[in-house]
Amino acid sequence: MSRKAYRTLNRILAQLAILAGAIVISVPSLYMLSASFMSSQDFFSTEFHLLPTAFYWQNYIDVFASFNFGNYLKNSLLVTAAVVGFNLLFTPMVGYSLAKFDFPGKTLLLLFVLATIMIPFTAILIPLFLIVRSFGWVNTYPGLIMPFAMSAFGVFLMRQFILAVPDDYIDAGRIDGASELRIYFQIVVPLIQPALITLAIVVFVASWDEFLWMLIITTGDALRTLPVGLAKFVEQYRTRYELMMAGSVVAAAPVVLVFLAVQRRFLQGMAGLSGLK
Repeated sequence: MSRKAYRTLNRILAQLAILAGAIVISVPSLYMLSASFMSSQDFFSTEFHLLPTAFYWQNYIDVFASFNFGNYLKNSLLVTAAVVGFNLLFTPMVGYSLAKFDFPGKTLLLLFVLATIMIPFTAILIPLFLIVRSFGWVNTYPGLIMPFAMSAFGVFLMRQFILAVPDDYIDAGRIDGASELRIYFQIVVPLIQPALITLAIVVFVASWDEFLWMLIITTGDALRTLPVGLAKFVEQYRTRYELMMAGSVVAAAPVVLVFLAVQRRFLQGMAGLSGLK
Protein backbone atom coordinates (compact mmCIF):
# COMPACT_ATOMS: atom_id res chain seq x y z
CA MET A 1 0.00 0.00 0.00
CA SER A 2 1.35 3.40 -1.00
CA ARG A 3 1.91 6.16 1.54
CA LYS A 4 -0.85 8.28 0.01
CA ALA A 5 -3.36 5.42 0.16
CA TYR A 6 -2.32 4.69 3.76
CA ARG A 7 -2.92 8.30 4.77
CA THR A 8 -6.29 8.32 3.00
CA LEU A 9 -7.32 5.13 4.80
CA ASN A 10 -6.25 6.57 8.16
CA ARG A 11 -8.24 9.76 7.48
CA ILE A 12 -11.35 7.75 6.56
CA LEU A 13 -11.03 5.56 9.67
CA ALA A 14 -10.57 8.61 11.86
CA GLN A 15 -13.66 10.28 10.38
CA LEU A 16 -15.68 7.09 10.87
CA ALA A 17 -14.53 6.89 14.49
CA ILE A 18 -15.54 10.52 15.06
CA LEU A 19 -18.91 9.88 13.43
CA ALA A 20 -19.49 6.79 15.58
CA GLY A 21 -18.59 8.75 18.71
CA ALA A 22 -20.92 11.59 17.74
CA ILE A 23 -23.77 9.11 17.23
CA VAL A 24 -23.16 7.44 20.59
CA ILE A 25 -23.13 10.82 22.33
CA SER A 26 -26.14 12.21 20.47
CA VAL A 27 -28.55 9.27 20.61
CA PRO A 28 -29.55 9.64 24.31
CA SER A 29 -30.28 13.35 23.90
CA LEU A 30 -32.19 12.81 20.66
CA TYR A 31 -34.22 10.02 22.24
CA MET A 32 -34.99 12.28 25.23
CA LEU A 33 -36.33 14.88 22.79
CA SER A 34 -38.34 12.25 20.93
CA ALA A 35 -39.72 10.72 24.13
CA SER A 36 -40.87 14.14 25.34
CA PHE A 37 -43.45 14.10 22.53
CA MET A 38 -44.67 10.55 23.21
CA SER A 39 -47.89 9.62 24.90
CA SER A 40 -47.84 7.20 27.83
CA GLN A 41 -48.99 4.42 25.52
CA ASP A 42 -46.09 5.00 23.12
CA PHE A 43 -43.53 5.26 25.91
CA PHE A 44 -44.60 2.04 27.65
CA SER A 45 -45.39 0.15 24.47
CA THR A 46 -43.82 -3.30 24.16
CA GLU A 47 -42.62 -2.23 20.72
CA PHE A 48 -39.66 0.13 20.74
CA HIS A 49 -40.43 3.52 19.18
CA LEU A 50 -37.52 5.72 18.21
CA LEU A 51 -40.00 8.38 17.09
CA PRO A 52 -43.49 9.05 18.49
CA THR A 53 -46.38 7.71 16.45
CA ALA A 54 -47.96 11.15 16.91
CA PHE A 55 -46.47 14.28 18.45
CA TYR A 56 -48.07 14.71 21.85
CA TRP A 57 -47.59 18.40 22.73
CA GLN A 58 -49.71 18.04 25.84
CA ASN A 59 -46.64 16.85 27.77
CA TYR A 60 -45.14 20.33 27.72
CA ILE A 61 -48.45 21.92 28.66
CA ASP A 62 -48.80 19.51 31.58
CA VAL A 63 -45.26 20.25 32.78
CA PHE A 64 -46.03 23.96 33.18
CA ALA A 65 -49.68 23.56 34.21
CA SER A 66 -49.28 20.89 36.89
CA PHE A 67 -45.97 22.03 38.35
CA ASN A 68 -44.22 25.31 39.21
CA PHE A 69 -41.90 25.04 36.21
CA GLY A 70 -42.51 28.57 35.00
CA ASN A 71 -41.27 30.04 38.30
CA TYR A 72 -38.25 27.74 38.36
CA LEU A 73 -37.38 28.74 34.81
CA LYS A 74 -37.71 32.45 35.66
CA ASN A 75 -35.45 32.07 38.69
CA SER A 76 -32.81 30.19 36.69
CA LEU A 77 -32.82 32.80 33.94
CA LEU A 78 -32.55 35.68 36.42
CA VAL A 79 -29.82 34.10 38.54
CA THR A 80 -27.79 32.89 35.56
CA ALA A 81 -28.04 36.25 33.77
CA ALA A 82 -26.86 38.06 36.91
CA VAL A 83 -23.96 35.64 37.48
CA VAL A 84 -22.83 35.92 33.86
CA GLY A 85 -23.13 39.71 33.98
CA PHE A 86 -21.05 40.03 37.17
CA ASN A 87 -18.38 37.71 35.77
CA LEU A 88 -18.14 39.60 32.49
CA LEU A 89 -17.89 42.90 34.36
CA PHE A 90 -15.34 42.09 37.08
CA THR A 91 -13.41 38.96 36.08
CA PRO A 92 -11.68 40.49 33.00
CA MET A 93 -10.61 43.47 35.12
CA VAL A 94 -8.85 41.17 37.56
CA GLY A 95 -7.29 39.24 34.67
CA TYR A 96 -6.10 42.54 33.15
CA SER A 97 -4.45 43.64 36.36
CA LEU A 98 -2.67 40.29 36.74
CA ALA A 99 -1.54 40.34 33.11
CA LYS A 100 -0.42 43.93 32.56
CA PHE A 101 0.42 45.44 35.97
CA ASP A 102 3.34 44.81 38.31
CA PHE A 103 2.62 45.12 42.02
CA PRO A 104 3.83 43.46 45.23
CA GLY A 105 2.30 40.05 45.80
CA LYS A 106 1.16 39.60 42.19
CA THR A 107 2.66 36.12 41.85
CA LEU A 108 1.29 35.06 45.23
CA LEU A 109 -2.17 36.31 44.27
CA LEU A 110 -2.05 34.39 41.00
CA LEU A 111 -1.01 31.21 42.84
CA PHE A 112 -3.88 31.73 45.27
CA VAL A 113 -6.33 32.05 42.35
CA LEU A 114 -4.97 28.84 40.79
CA ALA A 115 -5.17 27.05 44.14
CA THR A 116 -8.86 27.92 44.54
CA ILE A 117 -9.57 26.21 41.19
CA MET A 118 -8.25 22.96 42.62
CA ILE A 119 -10.42 23.06 45.77
CA PRO A 120 -13.68 21.09 45.40
CA PHE A 121 -16.77 23.19 45.94
CA THR A 122 -18.04 20.74 48.57
CA ALA A 123 -14.96 21.53 50.70
CA ILE A 124 -15.99 25.19 51.09
CA LEU A 125 -19.74 24.61 51.11
CA ILE A 126 -20.24 24.88 54.88
CA PRO A 127 -17.99 27.95 55.42
CA LEU A 128 -19.62 29.63 52.43
CA PHE A 129 -23.09 28.94 53.82
CA LEU A 130 -22.10 30.39 57.21
CA ILE A 131 -20.79 33.55 55.53
CA VAL A 132 -23.91 33.94 53.41
CA ARG A 133 -26.12 33.36 56.45
CA SER A 134 -24.22 36.06 58.40
CA PHE A 135 -25.20 38.53 55.66
CA GLY A 136 -28.83 37.46 55.94
CA TRP A 137 -28.87 36.19 52.36
CA VAL A 138 -30.41 32.75 52.97
CA ASN A 139 -33.36 32.26 50.62
CA THR A 140 -32.65 35.51 48.77
CA TYR A 141 -31.45 36.32 45.26
CA PRO A 142 -28.12 37.74 46.54
CA GLY A 143 -27.51 34.42 48.27
CA LEU A 144 -28.06 32.61 44.97
CA ILE A 145 -25.95 35.01 42.91
CA MET A 146 -23.07 36.52 44.90
CA PRO A 147 -21.08 33.32 45.70
CA PHE A 148 -20.64 32.87 41.93
CA ALA A 149 -20.22 36.54 40.97
CA MET A 150 -16.56 35.92 40.15
CA SER A 151 -14.86 32.79 38.86
CA ALA A 152 -11.26 31.81 39.63
CA PHE A 153 -11.13 29.89 36.36
CA GLY A 154 -12.45 33.01 34.62
CA VAL A 155 -9.68 35.13 36.13
CA PHE A 156 -7.06 32.69 34.88
CA LEU A 157 -8.72 32.48 31.46
CA MET A 158 -8.84 36.25 31.08
CA ARG A 159 -5.23 36.64 32.21
CA GLN A 160 -4.04 34.16 29.60
CA PHE A 161 -5.86 35.96 26.81
CA ILE A 162 -4.88 39.46 27.91
CA LEU A 163 -1.22 38.43 28.07
CA ALA A 164 -1.42 38.09 24.27
CA VAL A 165 -2.56 41.71 23.87
CA PRO A 166 0.51 43.69 22.67
CA ASP A 167 1.85 46.08 25.27
CA ASP A 168 2.41 48.62 22.49
CA TYR A 169 -1.35 49.17 22.18
CA ILE A 170 -1.65 49.89 25.90
CA ASP A 171 1.43 52.12 25.94
CA ALA A 172 0.08 54.08 22.97
CA GLY A 173 -3.15 54.71 24.87
CA ARG A 174 -1.22 55.95 27.90
CA ILE A 175 0.89 58.27 25.73
CA ASP A 176 -2.34 59.74 24.31
CA GLY A 177 -3.45 60.48 27.86
CA ALA A 178 -6.15 57.82 28.12
CA SER A 179 -7.09 56.62 31.60
CA GLU A 180 -6.63 52.99 32.55
CA LEU A 181 -10.38 52.42 32.42
CA ARG A 182 -10.56 53.90 28.92
CA ILE A 183 -7.63 51.76 27.79
CA TYR A 184 -9.32 48.72 29.25
CA PHE A 185 -12.76 49.30 27.71
CA GLN A 186 -11.68 50.74 24.34
CA ILE A 187 -8.50 48.77 23.62
CA VAL A 188 -8.39 45.57 25.66
CA VAL A 189 -12.05 44.53 25.70
CA PRO A 190 -12.55 44.65 21.88
CA LEU A 191 -9.44 42.48 21.43
CA ILE A 192 -10.62 39.76 23.82
CA GLN A 193 -14.22 39.37 22.65
CA PRO A 194 -13.81 35.63 21.82
CA ALA A 195 -12.46 35.10 25.33
CA LEU A 196 -15.40 36.98 26.84
CA ILE A 197 -17.86 34.81 24.92
CA THR A 198 -16.00 31.69 26.05
CA LEU A 199 -16.18 32.90 29.65
CA ALA A 200 -19.88 33.72 29.30
CA ILE A 201 -20.71 30.23 28.03
CA VAL A 202 -18.63 28.45 30.67
CA VAL A 203 -20.17 30.52 33.47
CA PHE A 204 -23.66 30.20 31.98
CA VAL A 205 -23.49 26.40 31.89
CA ALA A 206 -21.99 26.15 35.38
CA SER A 207 -24.56 28.51 36.89
CA TRP A 208 -27.50 26.98 35.02
CA ASP A 209 -26.57 23.46 36.15
CA GLU A 210 -25.72 24.36 39.76
CA PHE A 211 -27.79 22.14 42.03
CA LEU A 212 -26.23 21.61 45.46
CA TRP A 213 -25.85 25.27 46.46
CA MET A 214 -29.29 26.19 45.13
CA LEU A 215 -30.82 23.35 47.12
CA ILE A 216 -29.10 24.35 50.36
CA ILE A 217 -29.55 28.13 50.20
CA THR A 218 -33.29 28.07 49.38
CA THR A 219 -35.78 27.21 52.08
CA GLY A 220 -38.95 27.79 50.06
CA ASP A 221 -40.30 26.99 46.65
CA ALA A 222 -40.44 30.61 45.45
CA LEU A 223 -36.70 31.01 44.79
CA ARG A 224 -35.77 27.52 43.69
CA THR A 225 -34.08 27.20 40.33
CA LEU A 226 -34.71 24.75 37.52
CA PRO A 227 -32.28 21.95 38.54
CA VAL A 228 -33.81 21.81 42.03
CA GLY A 229 -37.31 22.04 40.58
CA LEU A 230 -36.55 19.27 38.12
CA ALA A 231 -35.38 17.02 40.96
CA LYS A 232 -38.64 17.69 42.84
CA PHE A 233 -40.55 17.08 39.64
CA VAL A 234 -38.88 13.69 39.13
CA GLU A 235 -39.65 12.79 42.74
CA GLN A 236 -43.33 13.65 42.32
CA TYR A 237 -43.86 12.24 38.81
CA ARG A 238 -41.47 9.31 38.87
CA THR A 239 -43.89 7.12 36.89
CA ARG A 240 -44.64 9.75 34.24
CA TYR A 241 -41.48 9.34 32.21
CA GLU A 242 -42.77 11.25 29.22
CA LEU A 243 -43.33 14.29 31.48
CA MET A 244 -39.86 13.85 32.95
CA MET A 245 -38.42 13.89 29.43
CA ALA A 246 -40.34 17.06 28.60
CA GLY A 247 -39.08 18.74 31.77
CA SER A 248 -35.51 17.69 30.96
CA VAL A 249 -35.81 19.17 27.47
CA VAL A 250 -37.04 22.46 28.96
CA ALA A 251 -34.06 22.47 31.34
CA ALA A 252 -31.52 21.70 28.60
CA ALA A 253 -32.93 23.88 25.81
CA PRO A 254 -31.52 27.28 26.97
CA VAL A 255 -27.97 25.92 27.19
CA VAL A 256 -28.20 24.38 23.71
CA LEU A 257 -29.71 27.54 22.21
CA VAL A 258 -27.06 29.80 23.75
CA PHE A 259 -24.26 27.57 22.52
CA LEU A 260 -25.69 27.36 19.00
CA ALA A 261 -26.03 31.15 18.90
CA VAL A 262 -22.37 31.81 19.75
CA GLN A 263 -20.62 28.56 18.88
CA ARG A 264 -18.37 30.15 16.26
CA ARG A 265 -17.00 32.76 18.65
CA PHE A 266 -16.76 30.13 21.41
CA LEU A 267 -14.57 27.92 19.20
CA GLN A 268 -12.43 30.94 18.35
CA GLY A 269 -11.96 31.57 22.04
CA MET A 270 -11.01 27.97 22.77
CA ALA A 271 -8.57 27.98 19.85
CA GLY A 272 -6.97 31.13 21.24
CA LEU A 273 -6.68 29.52 24.68
CA SER A 274 -4.88 26.49 23.22
CA GLY A 275 -2.50 28.67 21.22
CA LEU A 276 -4.01 27.85 17.82
CA LYS A 277 -4.25 30.67 15.30
